[in-house]
Amino acid sequence: MNNAKDTLLYQGHASLRITTGGGKVIFIDPYVGDGYEAAADLILITHAHGDHDNPDMIKNRNPGCRVITWKEALAGGEHQTFELGYVSVEAVEAGYNRNHNVKECVGYILTLPGGVSVYVSGDTSKTEQMSLLAQRNIDYAFYCCDGIFNMNIAEASECASLVGAKHSIPYHMAPGRLFKRSRAEKFSAPGRIILEPGDEIELE
Repeated sequence: MNNAKDTLLYQGHASLRITTGGGKVIFIDPYVGDGYEAAADLILITHAHGDHDNPDMIKNRNPGCRVITWKEALAGGEHQTFELGYVSVEAVEAGYNRNHNVKECVGYILTLPGGVSVYVSGDTSKTEQMSLLAQRNIDYAFYCCDGIFNMNIAEASECASLVGAKHSIPYHMAPGRLFKRSRAEKFSAPGRIILEPGDEIELE
């Protein structure tokens, strides 16, 4: 019997790696940090900016490794859902600021086989959809909060309140840097978790 847990590695900036209990490896917005040696089964890209879209970092890929970008996620102008067996990936709104067009950016909600859900905002300001996400009972939610190209700490904290995830995590805090603790500590949300690059947690 496999009792392995789903885990999440924060690689820095907006880069994440999720490893399912069944051993499937999912990368989200590969760009910086360590942990890219694991063989990928799925690579998700939220939008075309270079600090989110560098899948060439992932040299080791399992047969059938799938790459889903904002283009596939917004096929036909509609947010798509991908049922892959080891994970369900739902594209959701992102953008709503002068640097990020809602027609060219997405966030993702990943639901793992055990039911744990992870929301990744991508680059965005507050979206019209966020208030509806409260109905989803999301377990872990990541919010960009750089305040330069996207929403600032106050708006990100407001979004966290709207979504109401069990745990809210700030990321994408300072362009050109993997992490900035002083900004992370200003992010306010119930169940807040601060992850530094290289931190790995069990998802439960």
